[in-house]
Amino acid sequence: MCMRQFAIARLHPWRSTRWSVCRSLNDTVGSAIVELALVLSFFGVPLLLGTIETSILLFDYSETANAAHVAAVYGMRSSTFASDTLGIIAAGQAEAYDLGNSLTITPTIYYTCSSALNGTRYSDQADANSACTGSSHSLQFVQVNASTVITPPVNLPGLPANFTVQSVSVMEVEE
Repeated sequence: MCMRQFAIARLHPWRSTRWSVCRSLNDTVGSAIVELALVLSFFGVPLLLGTIETSILLFDYSETANAAHVAAVYGMRSSTFASDTLGIIAAGQAEAYDLGNSLTITPTIYYTCSSALNGTRYSDQADANSACTGSSHSLQFVQVNASTVITPPVNLPGLPANFTVQSVSVMEVEE
């Protein structure tokens, strides 16, 4: 160390400390980049793939739920529409056309008494009318079950290759 540098170091001790810190940082910059690359490859890529797979599942669940809802809305317009099972199925499949043939829609019609909506379900209106007493009367409902099998584009280890998504929509048929 020359005399001038020695004098500067004695008069300004922080300068020599600053330069030594800067020199030590220069030695670790390359290793920090390597560490970042390793962390991103071990955590970032699986996190990205998991996010993509989850978003596909959520989108397809939303499509399945919308198909069940639209099919139930079609059937709830009147008793005539409620008994039109092919029309209900077609309405649901038209709503979720991108799911293709994997979408299964199953409509069901049932009757209950107005005084006990969560009570006994009857498959025939005559049975419901005879069971409803007093001021209670029979109500007609359409229930649509929609389900689809989803195959994600990326098969992640530890997760199944296919997922089954289901949705149910129940509506009272207008009289």
